[in-house]
Formats: sequence, C-alpha cells, structure tokens
Amino acid sequence: MAKKENPIYNPAEIEPKWQARWEADGIYHSDVDHSRPKHYALTMLPYPSGDLHIGHWYAMTPSDARARFMRMRGYNVLFPMGFDAFGLPAENAAIKHNIHPKVWTYRNIERMRKQLKSMGSMFDWRREAVSADPEYYRWTQWFFVQLYNHGLAYHKMSPVDWCPNCNTTLAREQVWGEDRHCERCGTPVIKKDLDQWFFRTTKYAEELLRYDGIDWPERVRTLQTNWIGKSSGAHVVFTTEQGDPLQVFTTRPDTLWGVTFMVLAPEHPLVAKITSPAQKAAVEDYIQQAGRQSDIQREAADKEKTGVFTGGYAINPVNCERIPIWIADYVLVTYGTGAIMAVPAHDQRDFEFARKFGLPIKVVIQPKDMEPIRVEDLPEAVPASGVMVNSGILTGTDGEAAFDQAVAFVEEKGVGKRATNYRLRDWLISRQRYWGAPIPMIHCPTCGIVPVPVDQLPVLLPDDVEWKPTGESPLKLHPTWRFVKCPVCGGDAERDTDTMDTFMCSSWYHLRYLSPHYDQGPFDPQEYDYWMPVDTYTGGIEHANMHLIYTRFFHKAGRDMGIMKGNEPMTQLRNQGMVLGEDYEKMSKSRGNVISPDELVAAYGADTVRAYLMFFARWDMGAPWSSSGIDGTSRWMRRIWATLLEPAGGGQADPALIRSLRRKLHQTVRSVTRDFEQFEFNTIISALMELMNEMTKAKQEGAFGTPAWKEAEGIYLKLLAPVAPHITEELWQRLGYSYSIHTQKWPEVDEAAAAEDEVTLVVQLNGKVRDRIQVPVDISEADAKAAALASESIVKALAGREPKKVIYVPGRLINIVG
Repeated sequence: MAKKENPIYNPAEIEPKWQARWEADGIYHSDVDHSRPKHYALTMLPYPSGDLHIGHWYAMTPSDARARFMRMRGYNVLFPMGFDAFGLPAENAAIKHNIHPKVWTYRNIERMRKQLKSMGSMFDWRREAVSADPEYYRWTQWFFVQLYNHGLAYHKMSPVDWCPNCNTTLAREQVWGEDRHCERCGTPVIKKDLDQWFFRTTKYAEELLRYDGIDWPERVRTLQTNWIGKSSGAHVVFTTEQGDPLQVFTTRPDTLWGVTFMVLAPEHPLVAKITSPAQKAAVEDYIQQAGRQSDIQREAADKEKTGVFTGGYAINPVNCERIPIWIADYVLVTYGTGAIMAVPAHDQRDFEFARKFGLPIKVVIQPKDMEPIRVEDLPEAVPASGVMVNSGILTGTDGEAAFDQAVAFVEEKGVGKRATNYRLRDWLISRQRYWGAPIPMIHCPTCGIVPVPVDQLPVLLPDDVEWKPTGESPLKLHPTWRFVKCPVCGGDAERDTDTMDTFMCSSWYHLRYLSPHYDQGPFDPQEYDYWMPVDTYTGGIEHANMHLIYTRFFHKAGRDMGIMKGNEPMTQLRNQGMVLGEDYEKMSKSRGNVISPDELVAAYGADTVRAYLMFFARWDMGAPWSSSGIDGTSRWMRRIWATLLEPAGGGQADPALIRSLRRKLHQTVRSVTRDFEQFEFNTIISALMELMNEMTKAKQEGAFGTPAWKEAEGIYLKLLAPVAPHITEELWQRLGYSYSIHTQKWPEVDEAAAAEDEVTLVVQLNGKVRDRIQVPVDISEADAKAAALASESIVKALAGREPKKVIYVPGRLINIVG
C-alpha cells in the first residue's frame, strides 16, 4: 500500500542512492547463461575527449532503454561500454598543453566514466575495455600479425598528406580549409610518397556488397554500396610512343573508337617518362598544385576542369590512332588504374574538358530518337545509347549488343579482357603518430620485414618520450625504443615507428567486451560462442563508410583465418539522428551552442533528461535542442510521483470507468511494446503521458484502491522503467513491491481488456463521406444500417427518398446509394 506521507520528488537524492545500490548488487552483470536466450546490445563507444555532450546521451539513452526492455522481455542482455582511447586529439593536447597523451586520455576517461554512470545506464562495467590499455592493444597487434601472416597486410609506397614545415604525415582530420593547410602550423600541405601499411579490404569487396541475413537500414546499405563502387567493364591496354603499356579500366568498351585523348592522374608513374622537354615545367608545376588538394576536392562534379598536356602520345589498340596524353587532377591514381580514356562525345566531364582545351570530339553512338549529329553543333555530351557509328567493325551494331562484341574484339586481339572494378581501396592503416597501437613489425637489413613474435606482444609504447615543436612522432626520435634485435637472425634491426589507424582498434572492440581481461587470446571462446554476433548495434550513420565497412571486413577476414565464426559481426543496425544546437547549427564549442547534460541533470535529474531525449525528436532523425521543452517532461515526472503516491478516496468506481482504465492500460502495453521493438522512442513517451492522464482522471473518479488501479500502477512503472530507471525503482519500493523493478517481467497484453467497446463507422452517400458514427463493436448489420440511415446528415441529404442500396463493410463503413 502507498505510504501516507507525501514526500517531495527529489531526483538529486534518489538517483545516486539507486545507482550505488545497483552497482553494489551487480544487478546489471551479464554472465553466460544457456538457460536463457541472449541479446548482445551494443552502442558505439565514445572517444574520451573530456566531457560527455548531449549528443552522447541522445545516442546512448534510448539504446540503454531498449536494452532494459529486452532484459525485461526475458533475454540475458549484455550491454557493455568502453573508450576508443587512441588518436589525434590526445597528441594535439600533448603539444598544446605540454601534457602526456596518456595522462590527458586517462584523466578524461575517469571523468566520462562518472558521467556515464550518472545516466543510470545498465552498462556492465566489469566488461569495460579501453583501447589504449596494453592488455587491449596487445591483441590489436596480435590481429595485425595474423593479417600479415595470411597475406592480408602488406607494405608499399603510397602518397600521403605531408606538412613540409612540421616534417610529418598528416591524417585527413589534420588538414584544414579550402587551401588544405596544416592545422598545427598553417603551412600548405603537399603530397609525398611514403612506405605505408595496408590491409587488403578489396579482397572482400564483393562479399561486402552482400547483406544476407542482417537487418541494416537501406540508407547504410546504399552508402556502403556506393562507397565500394562496383562497376563492370574491361581492362584495355593502350601503348605509349615509348613502348610502355598504359592500362585503363572502362565501363564502356564499346566507345573505344570514340577516344580522342587520354588523361592520367598527376601522380601516375608514367607521367615523367612520357612528358616532353617542352612540357616538363608546366607538368611539374601542375603536379605540385594537384598535390595540395584532397581526393574529394579533385573529384567534385562542379569543379572547374584543369589539366596540362604532357607532350606524349599513346596508340589506340582498336584503330591505331595516335592519342594525346594529358594529366588532370580529377583522375586519381588510387582509383582504377590512374588513367582514363576520354570519349568526349558521350561523357559530359570529358566533353567539358575537350571544349575547354580544344580537343577533338568524335561521335560513335547515334541515339535512335535524334537527328544525325553534327559535332560542331553539340551543346553537351550525347546520350550513350543507340546505334554504333564510326566504330569500325561495330558500326551499325545496336548499343545493347555492342558491349559484348567490343569485349570479344579486344580479347581476341590480346589488348584487353572483361573485368570488374571497385571504387573501394585497400585500407591504409599507417599513422606517423605516437598515440596509437605500435605496428608490431621489425625491419631487418638481412631478413627484411618480419613480425614481432606473438609471445613478445605487446610492443609497449614508451612513456619517456619528448615532444618536439615540429610535431614529429617521438617514436622516430626515441634514443632506444626503436632499436631491437631481429627475431629471425638476431642481428641489429629497427622497429616500425608507425602506429595503427584507430579504426583498427574499433574494428574489434565488441569482441574484447566479451572478456576484457582474458590473456590467452583476444577473447574467451566460450564467451564468443554464447554472445556473438551482436544482436543490435546503435550509432551514427556518419560511420557507415569507414568504421562499419572496416568492422565487417575485419570479421570476414577473422572468419577466414579461423578466429571468428559466421559472416557478419552485427545482426541488426539502427542509427540515431543528430541533436543540433538551439541555433539550428551543429553543436561545437567554438559556436558556444553545446548543451551540457551535467547541468541538466543537476537541474532536473537524469530520468527527466533521459525521457526528454527520447521524446523531443524522432530518434532516427534528431532535431534542434529546445531548452524550454524539458520543463514539460519534468512536470510529467512530478505528476507520476504525486499520482502514484498521494492517497485518495475511492475503491468502488463505476464499472465503465474501470473498463476504460484497463482498456487504455493494455492498449498502451501493446503500443509501447511495439514501439520499443521498432525503435520509435518518442511515441513511447507520448503513450505513457496519455496513460498517466487517464490514470489521474480515473483516480479522481474513484478508481484508487481498486484491483484495476493496483494493476495499472504496477504495469505503468514497468513500462516506464526502461526510460526512467531511478524514479520507477523508488516508486516500486514505496508502493510495497519487492526489489528490483529492473528484474521484473515485461507486462503482457490482456487482449480482451484492450478491445474497444465501440467502433467508428464512416457513413457515405453515393461515395461521399457524410458522417461518422459510434456503434458497438458487435453491432448487427441491420442495426448498423439503421443507425446510418438515422444519421441527421443522411436524413437531410435523402430528403425523404428511399435509398436504392445500403452497403455495409463490417467495422469500417456504410455506403448508401441514393
């Protein structure tokens, strides 16, 4: 029974109390239990930047609520948390504030861990994993060695962004502005070739395009499909006048007879050889300019076309025509072969380039619905479908057959073959930075590159490092760390001084959560066999083309190496939207529009903040923050407190009132259950607010103290528990129930109670809606027709005429033909 006193709702008192109790009792611990179905719920781990912002809460709170819901549904739920702790910000802080990255990182982790606990989340903190812990990156390095041993990691020369002033490679996020300058010193960035480590992600390109058996949003699948960029066509070999083969990939081999020039990426290895003395200065100047642009800038469709003639020529293998070779920055050496054949009559980008530089245009396709084409009259490229013209043996061939005939022709001549190309590139994982997992490879002048033996892992980062103003990695400058003995021959050798891309750490963190202190492997196989795959993964869609592709690659590679099982790491994926500032801009400290959850918790309590975050926007869409809106959610919390705790008279309510209360109660159980399943969190809160209104009204009209009221209060608290864990635990105890509400079973719908007593029938006259009438659910056809004909609107419209026909669709409508 409710206590007689009316205590004031004080979240600052009850929330820390219950958080401490839950932690002491370990009620959120997740252990292998084969007697129950498992559910591995995972939300993307944060970077320890120093403070949680409201965006973290927006991502994590609904995910926590759904994990709680699944637990109450009878699942054994694993919901872990950790920190993606390596990376560039810590290194920048080291230089800027003269603080060691390790100190900066772990100080931030301590603060953010406390903030995460203040949410009242059900994270099992025993399973916390921090990627910068040696016991974690030991296994990151172990995975690298396995990939290397299986031919999936390799070393090669590759262009990188380079700051000539800082004398260091820059990651993409270190290059700022339209002019692409170094964030540290402002110097314009250039391209430079360095030896780099890569993973063979392209080996899995075809499999990464398949999503069999997983429930991922269509938008993510489309983004990944476009990123992987599969295209079918042919590799065709042109020949330079110096006699070198020059291979291109084309999706339109049927247009080979329309090639009038070729374009190479400025970084293509043949550029220096084919460039004539007269063009050398212009070519070198253009290469330097192109090196200061990002790939995204170079490929932009609206970018003004630029290029330089090399003075060199190639021979077209299908007609032996002499073709001029240009370089242009819109061609990338990392995509395809770094060379393209240009068919300006039928490709708009080539057309614009040809018009700008006065290059020839040759029509080889005549669209069937166009007059014969005069090149000089063309305002733009011609659609590339129709009948082949000016195409040698293909002339007169219909476009649909021309592709296969062109491929057969180049294959017969030995100058080409059918091929599939992917836009996806191998994953460059080398970083010339200190704060990352060291690459566990040794460079020996005798044995070459050899891996560190696995029994010598981890290769520990040295703590005694010196930060130079230039920003160069301390690992390159350390007096002793990089000098080692070769594990093969015992001779003098050097460690690789690069560290790994932090996406490597986050590609397998879900596995380390399974057993973060296991020292016989990256995870305990028994834990893996029970918990994997991840059942539900939540996070931002901005990670679709990097983290999520890398994680899928990592799992598939691990499967083929015999380490993991199954084809995918995560069965279900759901993405949240973004919380904008109240100025409708992305939140950032520089704009001054960041919302601190700590301040909101201090003012309203964590439960109110949690509920408001689930209510104020559709979770998958996000919205601008509204500081004033949270007051309504706060009033709702106080109303719940008062309605359930304040005693009232009653106990003998009208049976119709009781039926109405139970109907609304069980309809809400149905809708809230469905919405949790569908990640429709804002409508969960709406439904619970409506139910509280119904309960308040019923209490005022005498329902308090009845069995129906007792049923309603218990079910209401259970429905609310995933959203607001503290207030529900407190009310559950005060109302005399046994501890803990978070171990209770989720309510079942009483379908009989949820059924409506009445239904709305639409009344039409000659197909036009005239009225809507309320009738009993079990009304007979005769009574339904009579009720419709008695409608004031129908009586007036018929004006005494007898209807010709009355059509009844049970439970939906009556159509009267007059």
